[in-house]
Amino acid sequence: MLATALLAAVIGFTAPSALPPDDVLPPPVRFATAVALFGLAQLARLRFRTATGMVNITWGEAALIIGLQLVPPGWLPAATLIGAGLAWLGMSIAADRRPVLDLLHIAGSLTAAVALGTVVATGLGRPFGADLTPVMALALIAGSATYLLASTLLGGLGLALRHGLPLGPPLLAALRGKLLMFVGNVVVGLVVLALLQLDPRWLLLLPAPLWLLQQTYRYRLRADEERRIWRAFAEATSALNQLDERGVALAGVRGALGLFGAELVEVDVSRSDGRLSRYRGDASGRIVERDLPTGPAAEHGEQELTRSLRVGTTHIGELRVRFPRTARPGPRERDALAAYSDALAAALHDAATHRELRQLTARSSYEAVHDALTSLANRAALLTRGDRTLRRLTHDHPVALLVLDLNQFKEVNDTLGHVAGDELLQLTAARLGEIARPGDLLARLGGDEFALLMTSVPVRADRAAPRSYALRQAREMVERLAAPTEVAGVRISVEASVGVVVAGAGTADMTELLRRADIAMYQAKSGGTSVAEYDPATDAASTDQLALLAELREALAVDDQLVLALQPAVDLDTGAPTGVEALIRWRHPRRGFLSPADFMRPVEASEQLGAFTRYVVDKALGVAAQWADEGLDVPISINLSARSLLDPRLPAVIGEALRRHQVPPERLVLEITETVVMSELKVIDEVLATLRSMGVQLAVDDFGTGFSSLTFLTRVTVDELKVDRSFVIRMADSPEAAAIVRTTVGLARELGLRVVAEGVETAEQRAALAELGCTSAQGYHFFKPMPADKITAVLGSLLDSAKAPVFPLRADGAS
Repeated sequence: MLATALLAAVIGFTAPSALPPDDVLPPPVRFATAVALFGLAQLARLRFRTATGMVNITWGEAALIIGLQLVPPGWLPAATLIGAGLAWLGMSIAADRRPVLDLLHIAGSLTAAVALGTVVATGLGRPFGADLTPVMALALIAGSATYLLASTLLGGLGLALRHGLPLGPPLLAALRGKLLMFVGNVVVGLVVLALLQLDPRWLLLLPAPLWLLQQTYRYRLRADEERRIWRAFAEATSALNQLDERGVALAGVRGALGLFGAELVEVDVSRSDGRLSRYRGDASGRIVERDLPTGPAAEHGEQELTRSLRVGTTHIGELRVRFPRTARPGPRERDALAAYSDALAAALHDAATHRELRQLTARSSYEAVHDALTSLANRAALLTRGDRTLRRLTHDHPVALLVLDLNQFKEVNDTLGHVAGDELLQLTAARLGEIARPGDLLARLGGDEFALLMTSVPVRADRAAPRSYALRQAREMVERLAAPTEVAGVRISVEASVGVVVAGAGTADMTELLRRADIAMYQAKSGGTSVAEYDPATDAASTDQLALLAELREALAVDDQLVLALQPAVDLDTGAPTGVEALIRWRHPRRGFLSPADFMRPVEASEQLGAFTRYVVDKALGVAAQWADEGLDVPISINLSARSLLDPRLPAVIGEALRRHQVPPERLVLEITETVVMSELKVIDEVLATLRSMGVQLAVDDFGTGFSSLTFLTRVTVDELKVDRSFVIRMADSPEAAAIVRTTVGLARELGLRVVAEGVETAEQRAALAELGCTSAQGYHFFKPMPADKITAVLGSLLDSAKAPVFPLRADGAS
């Protein structure tokens, strides 16, 4: 470009030029005037910003029209090169700080454009020294238009090549911005020529109109730029209205590039893991995304503005905009950047919030159908997904549902802690997952219960094959779990009970299958086996037992269903009462009168045992408090379940009840079953020792029927031994039974313990016990269990006649 301009300037300036013979201006003055014209035309430039960069508007067309009339056409390229080059050099030194190559490119482009405009104008009208005529005016206008198009094209081409942009957008933007000033320039140039032709002194009137015209141009360009900026701002901020964080950042880069005509834009987005996602775009529109660690912000120069992206006190990231070297940012750009940064920060914050909400929703959806501890499907997922699976299968396709419950899981929690219990549940889930096949659904139902829905049951002609397969899988479950493992540093073996139900996919839904498998699992527990298959014949009893637990919860909330039946024990020598055993009865509104044998087994296996125990203790101590008011000093005995003694809080519960009823601890006797006696769990020994230290008396029930009764007496101090009724009934006919009773009585005498014989029904048994040295007994021979409102009178009568002979008594109203 520069070489072409130099060639045009040298050729045009050295070519012969015919000057008018009566010319009063010497050639140097004419050339200097042309140089000054083109220099002043560039110095009076106006600038406006477009989406692709800065555009300069000058008085070049007016200078060309005047120059074509004042100097030979060949001189104009050289005058342009010198005048425009000096003007742009001065402006660069004063403000722009443009590189030398930019200055050479501008000077060369203007020179080439003037050369082309001169060729067109002289080709149409030969304007040098000629009078202004309509034909000459048209020639000058054509030359000016050529100059406009050529200068705009060359400037846009340089901008496009420098930034890798398409040529069309900057070219159209420059033409739109220059159109008004082009018309004004042509008019000014033609007016100057007309005044020179009329009388040069009229030129003295031009400065004021030219200044007004310059201000009009400036105002118009500023208004256009303001409209462009706000339109671009609206479009850029509208593009930020996205819910994807990456999409917002990319739109933010594009918007800043277009809004500020920037060379480079960077948007840094802070991530929750402490790293940054950087989106970098340049004037070519190419955007690069990369992750980088956080660090100190890079320094920036005068051409770069940096804005922190914040919403309140929350730091979102950072926006950096680098302006072209020729477009130093001013107050308007800073204000626009501040507003745009706020909009970008808000959009990024909204997108991040939406992402967190999506993650929270996804996590909530996951947690709604998964167990948090084992990550298995939960009960709700088993029911919904299982029903969908059943509907996809044919009606008679066999499926099996296995429900597994860990035996004595509560003991693990109580002895090793809940962390160990959680570890055991996770281990169980992992081992069961090894058994499940593709297409099966493994779930944790809650607590220590798991379920496995098997759809891969073999379909064969043998109708028993699905049952055999399901039972084998259940036994494999039990065997895998029984393999020794270490939990919380303790090596244990896990035992489980599994209920199995096999049915056609279209014969029952998941709720019904789960109910049947649950019944089978409880059958396995109650039957002492590890695996049990659902038996329809026992379904009614099983479901009735489950309903009984729900009804027990209601009974515990009222005061007239669970009642005490009290049976005294008497001294065989004096007939005085030695104690009273409290037995619970259930006066059921629908089932009638229920004994403990009808409901205690499911209660002991349920979570209602604690509430039930507290209820019985409270009832019994309430009766004992009434005896104290009547002046009766008689202990009351309560049977304790083995599972109740696994609760370390039991002593505090009993102590609080004793204080509330103001009953001395020694009047309470807790009867321990054989299961407790045989247990060696540390927590049971600690609970019993605490109760003993409180003053509560302990009795061993059914003594002699277990294998570890004697060992237990060396571990825990007790106050009373109760001889089991099976020995009492067979005493007269069995020397072995009589020997056990005699040995028990002797052992108690040596240890300083009381002995109570249970189940005495005849006078012969009473006499035999007295002969063997037993001092106390209870049974139907003396009294049946009786209501609390009748026991007080009986106890008072026994105490009054303690020295009288003892006769068999029957309490009125006993049941």
